[in-house]
Amino acid sequence: MTSMVSYRYTGLGEPQWSSARVSVRASGGEIVESAASDVHSSMWDKAEPWRTFRWHRGQKHYSGCYWSTTESGFVVYESRLELAHLVRADFDPSVRRIVAQPFLVQIALDSKCRRHVPDYLLFTGDGLVIVDVKPRELLEKPKIAYTLAWMRDVGARMGCSFEVQSEPPAMERLNLRFVAGFRRSESVSAQVLEELRGCNLDGLTIGQAVSCVQHPPPRVRAALLHMVWRHELLIDLGRPMTSQTLITRVAP
Repeated sequence: MTSMVSYRYTGLGEPQWSSARVSVRASGGEIVESAASDVHSSMWDKAEPWRTFRWHRGQKHYSGCYWSTTESGFVVYESRLELAHLVRADFDPSVRRIVAQPFLVQIALDSKCRRHVPDYLLFTGDGLVIVDVKPRELLEKPKIAYTLAWMRDVGARMGCSFEVQSEPPAMERLNLRFVAGFRRSESVSAQVLEELRGCNLDGLTIGQAVSCVQHPPPRVRAALLHMVWRHELLIDLGRPMTSQTLITRVAP
């Protein structure tokens, strides 16, 4: 989690936490609302992104849809940085569900009505995690630090943890993006996968593993990287990936 600049609430007295309300856009366009302290899990069952895509000439961010193996469907993103963290969440075996732009929060704070839509809501084995994605260079801007601070506190009242995610390590991002290209099982040979799973790959390099089965190397590499995506094999994603990259076999 990226650390945030601490922010002291100003204005008239303590924040009016009882005013915090959460709005979810359900399938069909229906809006479901609740006090932040009364949010229940059924609100997320059919949640759809709060915002719709907007494209315009000269825009700085690129929106799109990413096919998630976690969701078995598309998840939206509004910037390349959001996409990088969406791929990381999809790769994380502890994440069971991903909801983009999951809700709108409104709260009376410092004599004004504040509004915010987080980037993602992750369902993990340890509970719900609200995620806001912000470039590191923007984290100390007072307006952004202020919003993240009160969003963290509202999230706690919702029973959620809160993370601010910025730029991931460059090599990890590049490697994970490459591995994600082999995430879909229908694009990988089932026969090659079966044969590789019968081999002792632990401690081999990628180049050595490719030679373990009698199939065209591109098909074997695709299957190996699919196994990396599924956490059947481990490689160091923080280092350049080459034929000399070492493989660790994960115990079933």
